[in-house]
Amino acid sequence: RLSEVNPAFPSISRQFTPAFRFERKINCLMGVTPSGHQDLRPWILHEDWPQAVYPLRKSFDPKSFVPRVDGRYIWIQASGEEVHEIPVGPVHAGIIEPGHFRFQAAGEDIINLEERLGYAHKGIEKRFEAMSFKDGVRLAARVSGDSTVAHSTAYVMAVEALSGITAPLRAMWLRGIMLELERLANHLNDIGAICNDTAFSFMFYQFSRLREYVLRACKEVFGHRLMMDTVVAGGVCFDIDRADAALILKTLDIVSTEFERLIAIYDDSPSLEDRLYTTGILRQDIAKDLGAVGFVARASGVPLDVRLERPFPPYDIVKPGSIVLNSGDVHVRAWVRVMETRDSIRMLKEMLEGLPEGPVSAEFDPHVQPDEAGFSSVEGWRGEIIYWVQSGPDNGINRCMVRDPSFVNWLCVEQAIKGNIVPDFPLCNKSF
Repeated sequence: RLSEVNPAFPSISRQFTPAFRFERKINCLMGVTPSGHQDLRPWILHEDWPQAVYPLRKSFDPKSFVPRVDGRYIWIQASGEEVHEIPVGPVHAGIIEPGHFRFQAAGEDIINLEERLGYAHKGIEKRFEAMSFKDGVRLAARVSGDSTVAHSTAYVMAVEALSGITAPLRAMWLRGIMLELERLANHLNDIGAICNDTAFSFMFYQFSRLREYVLRACKEVFGHRLMMDTVVAGGVCFDIDRADAALILKTLDIVSTEFERLIAIYDDSPSLEDRLYTTGILRQDIAKDLGAVGFVARASGVPLDVRLERPFPPYDIVKPGSIVLNSGDVHVRAWVRVMETRDSIRMLKEMLEGLPEGPVSAEFDPHVQPDEAGFSSVEGWRGEIIYWVQSGPDNGINRCMVRDPSFVNWLCVEQAIKGNIVPDFPLCNKSF
């Protein structure tokens, strides 16, 4: 137990670097100080948030008005002859969320990059505390729009672990099919977007077209392009028939044929090779130290994949390939996506062929004691998503901790960009 007056705990960030921003998050959202932490500047709550107002404390009323105060964020600075500073953001020309990037550069060579994120903080973890276990999945589906299936699945698996309820086998397989469709659509989009950042717009449009095939198939079969609200506690809220499976298989054949034609062009492009190879290298030791996950880790020689480490159906039967490369540059972070696209198509065909019969949902009406907890980890398309859900005294959610893969992978961007030139930042950024 901690002191109610000045709660503190020993920081572990010097021994375990990935804890660095989690401890900053704990400090600003809960007012619990990690003693010995090197950097307690505000992270999620920015400098215009009043002191001693901690929104994840139980005493905080989420309906209350929080006044804005004057504050100043102290950026890390470099000095010296010809060193200059370049602020980028927080508002950007594209559709990405706001983020402030502060570069120190000598000419075009980047000396240091510091990120300032959290501008779109929506208070989701606080909102969970007012929800039932059953209703919480709708909020989980909206944590990250590109990973709605993965976040929904991670949430319900944590709740199912907490309550002791097991989803039927067919439901688990349908979740796996949707997870791989989500991975496929996003990888296609990202490969094209990396091409777009090298001004190879033809490839961007072509990969966007392939992604559209996948999204339209999802709309036809699951009722929503992003498969929103299809995963529920205890299973899924739909079933598919032979016609649905045939439509998905037909889409996969079209996408696969076109994909291989485009990748041949991609792989034979000298301009792409010039821009992607040896750009934004994330060394294996740094990837390990920073706790990188997903394709970022696998492109730097770190073999992390929850589908292999903590397999649940259908991944205990239909196993993903172990796709691990080592050079850690933009090219390899793109090429891991290429290989995983092929692998997802292969896995989807096997899942549809082996889909077991049976119900698609189990009755979900949990009655759990306070302070019970459930944990889950699911491999989303960007990497490992973690949920930890704790029960409260009223048979509802007391706490829900969410960790999206980008929360740790953003640390890696700052390290990979050093020594590169400023015009290559969008390319490095997109590759993560």
